[in-house]
Amino acid sequence: MADSSFDIVSKIDRQEADNALNQAQREIATRYDFKNTGAAIDWSGEWGIEITANADERALAVLEVFKEKLIKRDISLKTLDADEPRQSGKDTKISASFGQGISTEQAKKLSKLIRDEGPKGVKVQIQGDELRVTSKKRDDLQAVIALVKGADLDFAVQFTNYR
Repeated sequence: MADSSFDIVSKIDRQEADNALNQAQREIATRYDFKNTGAAIDWSGEWGIEITANADERALAVLEVFKEKLIKRDISLKTLDADEPRQSGKDTKISASFGQGISTEQAKKLSKLIRDEGPKGVKVQIQGDELRVTSKKRDDLQAVIALVKGADLDFAVQFTNYR
């Protein structure tokens, strides 16, 4: 019997992120506390977000609205990296971006966790910005998934290509 495997990745669905941003834009446009504050949220490049308002508090409130929409769309907040509010003329701006992929140091940390605490006979390979986990037993793979889900990681992970 061939080995079973799955991949550990850190990716977000661009369409879901776009839907969350559009929902946040609609809520900002209709909420009374955002009237006449110049509050706006837009894409800035492929994975960047730009938030604008006339005060720090309003900009942070827009960021909170966007985070709520991300949570409702099952996008982990660990993927969103937001900067501190900064003055830009008379407006306050916040830049945020989505992190994609698992860095080399994060991959090493994750593979060490699986090797140390996971079942014996499980192999982990780092393949670019994802990890491939293989084992002869599917139960071992299920145990690894439970282990990774239970670990307190500082980045979001998803499990794909389970076979």
